[in-house]
Amino acid sequence: MYNSIKMNENICKEKMALVEKLGVHLEKREQLAPVAARILSYIILTGKKGTTFEDMVSILFASKSTISTHLNHLQDLKKIQYFTKTGDRKKYFVINKDIIIQHVDQIISNWKEVRELHLEIKNYQENENNQKSKIKKKNSI
Repeated sequence: MYNSIKMNENICKEKMALVEKLGVHLEKREQLAPVAARILSYIILTGKKGTTFEDMVSILFASKSTISTHLNHLQDLKKIQYFTKTGDRKKYFVINKDIIIQHVDQIISNWKEVRELHLEIKNYQENENNQKSKIKKKNSI
């Protein structure tokens, strides 16, 4: 019994350390508030079984209003969704299964934007060099 409790404590500590580490990463990558990033991390690590509002309030040590605000924001961003269980009034939050596709789409969009910017710079430099060449030729005649 003692070993089982100790093992659960170690798993919880490991999970919370990973929530923090993943949270910092998501905070930067997704430009989320720190608490929103930790909520998203916790939901990711909890998996398909989902996690409740009450669990997040107690585990993430944040106020109800803070958790609620960030849950709503993450739902608006379509990063999370919830389901309910028959006979249970609680919402179980899970990661949106399309989040990876959303992330890849964002990367592609960013790459296209950078590509277009590079092409504009290249065209500008080529035009500028052509203009300078024409001026030099004109002045050398």
